[in-house]
Amino acid sequence: MRIDLDFIGRRLDAYERLLRLDKPIGTLLLLWPTLWAVWLAAGGSPSIEAVAIFGVGTLLMRSAGCALNDFADRKFDAQVERTRNRPLATGEIAPAEALALALLLAATAFGLVLMLNRLAMQLSFVALAIAATYPYAKRFIALPQLYLGVAFGFGIPMAYAAIQWRLPPDCWALLAANVFYAFAYDTEYAMVDREDDAKIGIRTSALTLGRHDVAAVMASYAAMLAILAGVGAYLHLAWPYYAGLALAAAMMGYHYRLIRGRTREGCFKAFQHNNWVGAAVFGGIIASYALR
Repeated sequence: MRIDLDFIGRRLDAYERLLRLDKPIGTLLLLWPTLWAVWLAAGGSPSIEAVAIFGVGTLLMRSAGCALNDFADRKFDAQVERTRNRPLATGEIAPAEALALALLLAATAFGLVLMLNRLAMQLSFVALAIAATYPYAKRFIALPQLYLGVAFGFGIPMAYAAIQWRLPPDCWALLAANVFYAFAYDTEYAMVDREDDAKIGIRTSALTLGRHDVAAVMASYAAMLAILAGVGAYLHLAWPYYAGLALAAAMMGYHYRLIRGRTREGCFKAFQHNNWVGAAVFGGIIASYALR
């Protein structure tokens, strides 16, 4: 029996693109806030097990979310310039196949959750419900980016639950900061597809806000930084944490220069650059605890 290596290669490439393994930015935007929470909840000394569980779990759930999102948007993606070549939109992967893969990845992630405590396990069901319903939120919610902020930030309460067995004020403050963070970067992302989304009837913050989109992005960044500064004061973090916030603020100023013209290229570049914003905050957390 002859093995068709070309066919296998094409299938693997299609799966890679479906799960966005070729575009890690989404995973990183999901990972950084989760790592903020893991380190802060553990007082700067998380176990290797906790880091591994939340790191691998983030990758699995991000991949599952991409498959589910493309399943939900398979008819819309073919009409949007940026997404028309996605495997489901082109027919390379069948809808049922994508859905089965999403369920398999989510089940694998739940296997990791079983290694955590009961509170974290209970929260995982809430996280799954939010992740599963997000792809449909843009049909009904005027600002679905806020919903995304909760979905992309739910690793925060899960981390606190797993490490501290409770959800203290700093946990909820971190989640709120992430909502503003996600609203900012996903609005930049929505600004790329503004014309296409308007044609097909998708609701996004870029369309809802209109000419106030840039101001809303910058206000969201400011709110994120203010909340994170409050978290630092509440937890008595050292000066490197605030240096990390200052570096993040400088990057946000760069984003303003990129998005103020509302070009597709500039807005997409700003969106991708948000990886470094999350990394700067995380670096400040690491350095703050290193001084203790």
